[in-house]
Amino acid sequence: MAGGADSTADQHGVSLDLARRVHVVNVGGAGMSAIATVLAQRGHEVSGIDGKSTPFLGPLEQLGVSVVVGDSSPAAQEADLVVTSSATPVDHPDVVAAVAAGVPVVHRRDALEAICAERRVVAVAGTHGKSTTAAMLATVLDGVGDGAGYLVGTRVTGLRANADWRSGPGFVVEADESDGTFLRLGATDGLVTNLEADHLSYWGTEAALVEAFRGFVAALTGTAILCADDPGSVALAPHAARPVTYGTAAGADHRISDVEPAGIGVAFTHTHGDASVRVTVPSAPGIHNARNAAGALAAAVAAGIDLAAAAAALASFAGVARRFEVRGRAGGVTFVDSYDHLPTEVAAALTAAQSGPFQRVVCVFQPHRYTRTRDLAPTFADAFVDADVLGVTDLYPAGESPIAGVSGRLVHDAVLAAHPEADIRFLGGLPEAADWLVATLRPGDCCITLNAGDLTTVPDAVIGRLEGDR
Repeated sequence: MAGGADSTADQHGVSLDLARRVHVVNVGGAGMSAIATVLAQRGHEVSGIDGKSTPFLGPLEQLGVSVVVGDSSPAAQEADLVVTSSATPVDHPDVVAAVAAGVPVVHRRDALEAICAERRVVAVAGTHGKSTTAAMLATVLDGVGDGAGYLVGTRVTGLRANADWRSGPGFVVEADESDGTFLRLGATDGLVTNLEADHLSYWGTEAALVEAFRGFVAALTGTAILCADDPGSVALAPHAARPVTYGTAAGADHRISDVEPAGIGVAFTHTHGDASVRVTVPSAPGIHNARNAAGALAAAVAAGIDLAAAAAALASFAGVARRFEVRGRAGGVTFVDSYDHLPTEVAAALTAAQSGPFQRVVCVFQPHRYTRTRDLAPTFADAFVDADVLGVTDLYPAGESPIAGVSGRLVHDAVLAAHPEADIRFLGGLPEAADWLVATLRPGDCCITLNAGDLTTVPDAVIGRLEGDR
């Protein structure tokens, strides 16, 4: 991959050359820990704070990051720069202390823009699937010895981290649209997995979100890799200087065919021009992951990598945390946890589960955010048709204030109205969900928890209880 820009100063005045001591708030999160990782690897003196311990903190401490789990840290007022996220309240003690001490406080998009200014960036964007696709691309580039760094919003199992600066000129970045970050990365090449209405609390309207994606692809000086099977993604082609498409559609530049299950993964034939190769992706089942893989391979080919070599490297893909992640087995039940929380991705995850060697698919879904549940509840009506048994919990607020009349029951009621024959329960809180699963599950089942919240803790609890019954 070719080299990128030389300067680390972004257009908003953040200079990582001058900010040698950087303090990261909410450093235990997937995205913020990735930024802290890269900053530490670049030689910065990094500190961080989080209100709770998370799996990302241990690896950060191994890199020399000074982490405080608590309400405040003295490092904030001693730093050259403090980095926050959209989840950081303006009255966070470290923000208040930094402002009082005259320390610049910037959003993560500012820091990420400055980081990306040093490299030729491939930005992987889309409403869903971007974490997995970015991780697949990073795996391919690692396998062929490209040397590209990467920054992904979750742990990449085979690469053992969610970010790595590395020494190559290229940098693969999961490009988040939720707060406009994807428009600030200065990407040369970009990939859009799909485009659907989401994060409307930030964008206001679906039209504004679509316009932002048009701006994203229009700014690319290299290749725009677009999913031919997704109406929102492929509609961006006229706005791109160099569009390349992938998918099952007959006219796709990178065409998927002969898709079939491969254990708990997926296999398919990938054709580009005169080249055709059989691709097997372990640990990532379903047609949606075939598309994710094809997008990653298309991006690799655009970077000058041979298709067969890229496909061979992708065969080592070991999955990413919380994306159809097998959490364990107990009592003859296979437990899968997945971050899917939008209607299309929920449906795709359940279709993938149904393709597996299971007698039943028992699903528990936790709706995410008051605003999203309010706006999207009716669109979940047909999302669960591949679940044999479904439980819906109350929603995970993700820091949002309650909205009158909005709860997880909106999703439950939408499904039941469309499918009155469905075996569905409203479960309320997590303890009730765990009790229901223990009573409901039987050998041969796949228990799949779909959520972007704390329902992810339930599989381990249920596994423990079932093992205790042995």
